[in-house]
Amino acid sequence: MTPQRFVIVGAGLAGAKAAEALREQGFDGRITLIGAEPHRPYERPPLSKGYLMGTTDRSAVFVHPEGWYADHDVELRLGTAASGLDRGAHRVELTDGGAIEYDKLLLATGARPRTPPIPGADAPHVRYLRRIEDCESLKDVLGSVSRLAVIGAGWIGLEVTAAARQAGVAVTVLEAAPLPLLRVLGPEVARVFAGLHRDHGVDLRLGVTVSEITPSGVRLGDGDEIAADAVVVGVGAEPEVGLAVRAGLTVDNGVVVDAALRTDDPDIVAAGDVANAHHPLLGTHVRVEHWANALKQPKVAAATMLGREAAYEELPYFYTDQYDLGMEYVGHAEPGGYDQVVFRGDVAAREFIAFWLSGDRVLAGMNVNVWDVVEPIKTLIRTGTPVTPQALADPGRPLEKLAAP
Repeated sequence: MTPQRFVIVGAGLAGAKAAEALREQGFDGRITLIGAEPHRPYERPPLSKGYLMGTTDRSAVFVHPEGWYADHDVELRLGTAASGLDRGAHRVELTDGGAIEYDKLLLATGARPRTPPIPGADAPHVRYLRRIEDCESLKDVLGSVSRLAVIGAGWIGLEVTAAARQAGVAVTVLEAAPLPLLRVLGPEVARVFAGLHRDHGVDLRLGVTVSEITPSGVRLGDGDEIAADAVVVGVGAEPEVGLAVRAGLTVDNGVVVDAALRTDDPDIVAAGDVANAHHPLLGTHVRVEHWANALKQPKVAAATMLGREAAYEELPYFYTDQYDLGMEYVGHAEPGGYDQVVFRGDVAAREFIAFWLSGDRVLAGMNVNVWDVVEPIKTLIRTGTPVTPQALADPGRPLEKLAAP
């Protein structure tokens, strides 16, 4: 009997961890991992954090040592992308003219930086950050310029800003919203990040529009000119759904999958940045562009590919490091979907925990320079334990006791 062949499209963290999970779960058939980039799979968080700042070695960004794939009989097809998908024939077509047949297929195609529709967005001095080459190019920029403009005050924009300031570069951040990270954190916590960057000398321009990127900087919608030697654009990302769309899979803010990460084709699953997955606890579809999903979803995807019962139930999680601020966020609080934010600790000193509440239930929590509290926060969210704002705000009330059944 011909051994089964499982194909993974996308050689990032999710794709690499899926290959690992398949072997760990006992799959002894063929695994082919297809990646458009020439590098073996690597992690992306260091590209805007340690590797960008020079505190992390290049070797540390890779998911597995170089010999791991051969040792685990995983075929790497790098430097070529999937151009088409024939679901009827169970075949993936490649940009190099080849094709690979599959029994089960995982889409881990990730996301790509969003390009704003403004003149100059593709100029030579404009940088985006997604690939390892982007990071290395940006490192060179930070070592050679004195003034940087950053368009977008999301996670990537702010992490790049922190790296640039720590390299001694003057930075102007341009953001259309009235606060950085407003859509993600809401105004109560977004103000903390506005203050953080202003305290580190960032010229934070909020509520502005960009009309053009010029050779000498950026022109705003009101005609104001921002001088800059280079420009970084960080205005979000778009899921790489082209392959899924052409194949006729259901796509809506990513590839739509159930809790088992299964698409509407029983032989195709999706994981990582591209997957818009139904979350059993939250009762809605969620697409999360963060490291934790790419790290943990592949175990569920592998089990589903092997015909086993599985569901992805991990709460959304992300983290950031900016200057001397480290934080973790867990849970899911949509804009307008919570009643209040309760703080525990010293917000002015940036050592606190924030809780997003709906009624007397915790929807999400964020710890800033306070550690080892994620698990009790998760328990509060998962159990829906009723809790008062006064108890959450009181540092004398251990979170473990509040979260106890």
